Amino acid sequence: MTEQNAAALGVAGVPQDALRRLAELQPGRAGSIFTSDLSVNEFLLVREAGFRPLGLVLGSSIYHVGLQVGRWGKNQELDVLSQAMYHARELAMSRMEAEADALKADGIVGVRLDVEMKEFGNDIAEFIAVGTAVKAEEGAGGGGVKQWRNNKHQPFTSDLSGQDFWTLIRAGYAPLGMVMGTCVYHIAHQRMSGKIGNIGRNVELEQFTQALYDARELAMSRMQSEAEELHAEGIVGVQLRQHSHAWGSHTTEFFAIGTAVRPLREDHVIERPTMVLSLDS
Repeated sequence: MTEQNAAALGVAGVPQDALRRLAELQPGRAGSIFTSDLSVNEFLLVREAGFRPLGLVLGSSIYHVGLQVGRWGKNQELDVLSQAMYHARELAMSRMEAEADALKADGIVGVRLDVEMKEFGNDIAEFIAVGTAVKAEEGAGGGGVKQWRNNKHQPFTSDLSGQDFWTLIRAGYAPLGMVMGTCVYHIAHQRMSGKIGNIGRNVELEQFTQALYDARELAMSRMQSEAEELHAEGIVGVQLRQHSHAWGSHTTEFFAIGTAVRPLREDHVIERPTMVLSLDS
């Protein structure tokens, strides 16, 4: 690793211990090893798709999430909290990508992006991004692919399993990057008169329905905007998660995440699926 690369990683917030670990990997050198959190099946399928694992890369950010209070009887997004959750994840992701860049990787597969609340305080959480950096070998994706990095010149990121990654490449598509959107939303409390009036009745709580609907739409639209910035054809493997964290019952986060993809070539042909019958009784 050059001094310039080490300096860039330091600016990104990557610690010295990580720099030493990355320097020891030295991918491509005779006798060097790789590290990976891929299962055996995933490792073999990623290799079969034409990608060589280089090393385990990670990013972390312990973040103090600020305070914002919503109005008791109003549905509203809590912008301060939305921005905090988004920025913390971006820090973790960017540090993971910086480690992959130091290994001269083309991408990162099997990415896990987790949030862990810490005992330091109810408003402190660690955001962790972990994945396996990979390098495309000659002939990967059927050959003829000159650039595997995305249009931001960053290694692609994907949270697809090794099996799904192999299927995607075989079908003539490639990941561009993980895209995400978040929205922390305060859901209005129901007035006492409304609670009493609904006793014994089947009735939709329209105020709650609208709040959850709006929050999910905001998260989804922000994820879609990120995919558009990468010039993606679409997003696969989308997950829409809901987390209450430590904010209480009327404040919740909606988090949308998926992998933006592009076709490798205009004339790609998707192979016909084959049927597999299990012989297990």
